[in-house]
Amino acid sequence: MTTTGVHPLRELLPEGSVSDDVDVLAAHRRDRATFCPAGTPSVLVRARSTEDVATTLRWAHEHRVPVVPQGARSGLSGGANAVDGCVLLSVEKMDRILDIDVDEQLAVVQPGVVNGVLADRVAELGGAYGVVNNAALADGVGGKPFHAIEPAEFDRILSVNLRGTWLVSRALYPQLRARGDGRILNIASDVAFYGPPRLAHYVASKGGIVALTRAMARDAGPDGITVNAVAPGITECEATQGIPAERHELYRLNRALPRTQQPADLVGAVRFLLSDAAGYVTGQTLPVDGGFVCR
Repeated sequence: MTTTGVHPLRELLPEGSVSDDVDVLAAHRRDRATFCPAGTPSVLVRARSTEDVATTLRWAHEHRVPVVPQGARSGLSGGANAVDGCVLLSVEKMDRILDIDVDEQLAVVQPGVVNGVLADRVAELGGAYGVVNNAALADGVGGKPFHAIEPAEFDRILSVNLRGTWLVSRALYPQLRARGDGRILNIASDVAFYGPPRLAHYVASKGGIVALTRAMARDAGPDGITVNAVAPGITECEATQGIPAERHELYRLNRALPRTQQPADLVGAVRFLLSDAAGYVTGQTLPVDGGFVCR
């Protein structure tokens, strides 16, 4: 066996989880997009639990090493290319293909699980009246111009922010349709309307949600279901702590309402769009950002 040396992750993960054999790594080199050649990863991690996934992500973040999710069962990536020196993270060996770690705020799922398990759990609770698609990756995703973003990172953001919105809506749609008056509410962002620099993948994901909301509204209308979105600005929360100070200052100087936006500021708009009072409102995206974007 030819190896590239003892990789540091070997000391952090269960025995047999880490491979740095050059032949194995070469076999996992992915080149699905001919216009974007794939690279060779530095190590392959076969995670068996969310703890393994969390450990790998923490190590990669600390050492600024890109991570590329891999595996048809992962639901994490739409076939993203590996990049030179990355950690290739496979969840195919996980005991459960739906695994949630509350402490780490981490979930690993596949589309089939979203369709089956999620729908079943909601049905046990009496079915869905409204769906709020709020899950997204935002922390630490900025700082690079569009031409410097790695394809794997672009795919990672869109896989969660945009594809995840579609997957959850798709999974719960039969329950909404059975009611005849369900609500779908997507959380977009006001970045879709002004396009901040060095954030292209996140902007694309949120702009995609705005467009997806319109398309879903057309499809869902005949079933009596409304589909809308709200587009918050920079909100004071853990996920926005890593946003550069100059962007916070940009919002402060240009909001019509000068105070800082809080998570509670979204509650009224969300409640309205989920209520009977919004029964004839669909396909719309409502900016809730203190007037930073005035449309």
